[in-house]
Formats: sequence, structure tokens, C-alpha cells
Amino acid sequence: MSDPRVKTRPKTSTKPKVQRPPLWKVILLNDDYTPREFVVQVLKAVFRMNESQAYRVMLTAHQKGACVIAVYTRDVAETKAKEATELGRANGFPLYFTTEKE
Repeated sequence: MSDPRVKTRPKTSTKPKVQRPPLWKVILLNDDYTPREFVVQVLKAVFRMNESQAYRVMLTAHQKGACVIAVYTRDVAETKAKEATELGRANGFPLYFTTEKE
């Protein structure tokens, strides 16, 4: 028989807080040699942008010198930046994408 003076509490379980991974920006850097149309094609191919989105991003980079393309986890950001930069190199252009922590 249980003692009425002893109070029991139900077990509580603590869930660990899952922290979101830090995000990284992919940045397009402007250069004076890569044709605008080629930049638009790369943005569409690598970053899955439509024509008008890609054109706006390209124009922003052209006018301001750089433009944030998208934000991803570090691995995805670095992979996409590398893929886009290599597309430029493969076609003889100095097109360059970089990443930066958000």
C-alpha cells in the first residue's frame, strides 16, 4: 500500500532544442567581361530562377557591383557558387560567385 504522504510526479522528458544550421549567402560579383545574357543563363540553370528574376539579379549586380543571389545552408551555398563559377570558367568568362555567412 502506498503512503499518502509521498507525492509522486510524472517523469518529465526534455526535448533537446534543435538549432537551425547557420545560413550562407551566395553572392554574384560583377565583372566587365561576362555577357549579361550568359549571366542570366547561369542564374536560370544553377539557381532555378525564371527569366525576369535572373535578369533583375544580373542587373542589380551590374549596377551595384555585387548581388545576393540566394541563402542556403553552407554546403548547398558553396556547391552552387562553385558550380556557377565553373560554368563561367568553362565558357571562358571570369564570372565569379562567392559565399558569405549571413
